[in-house]
Amino acid sequence: MGGEERVRWVRRVAVVSAVLGIAVLAGSSGNKGLAGAAEAGRGPVPDARQQLNLARRGKKIFDATPKYASEYVGNELACGDCHAASGRADYAAPLIDVAGLFPMYSARAGHTITLEDRIEECFVRSEAGRPLPRESEEMLALVAYIRSLSKKGANGQPYARRGLAKLPELQGDPNRGRIVYHQCAICHGNDGAGMPPSIPSLWGKGSFNDGAGMNKPAKMAAYVYKNMPQGNPGALTVQDAYDVAAYICRQPRPKFNPAYANF
Repeated sequence: MGGEERVRWVRRVAVVSAVLGIAVLAGSSGNKGLAGAAEAGRGPVPDARQQLNLARRGKKIFDATPKYASEYVGNELACGDCHAASGRADYAAPLIDVAGLFPMYSARAGHTITLEDRIEECFVRSEAGRPLPRESEEMLALVAYIRSLSKKGANGQPYARRGLAKLPELQGDPNRGRIVYHQCAICHGNDGAGMPPSIPSLWGKGSFNDGAGMNKPAKMAAYVYKNMPQGNPGALTVQDAYDVAAYICRQPRPKFNPAYANF
């Protein structure tokens, strides 16, 4: 076998092994993980139903992360608390057609990242936890779910209403924001603790840490402006959004673990 032919053969074996591992995981009701799948050394190539089941599990993890991935979460937030409507809401960091954009350069990380890297960023920052192992069932399921939201594959083009709203750059006043927050306190409470899992914590031990994107007033303002208050989004002015964001971001919250600075 020539050198080039051997390389192609090794690559085919690696791809088949990965597919078999996913198939076993998708069809299993246990928690044996990839190691168990590899040891078994058997299993059908995943069909559409198995892929759908894996994505469905990913949606459960996405919507109730502290319940279904508790080992890796350090607060009371789920992925869906920032990516509203299970990652489908416009201007609430939707994940529609996001999978096809990876790998991409991350200014925060300072290098090119994969979709798995981006998921780990959320776990160590927004969920104040620790990275999901790449071979874990939770990671496989979340990746499958996010890919299921990519109807057209993106092909390098972002979804039109992806990310957060584009707002003019304003300066928020936390003192005015404290007054605006009275509207938020109806749901999130005067102490910002919310009522997890239905209403997320905005600060305190149950909330995102100080390394999360939502701890930046401009990002918080963009999210609030388009999505809050629930049931009446758009009721706040842009200045109101900046003011309340400045107030929220000044409140105490968990500290980011510097060991995960590469995320």
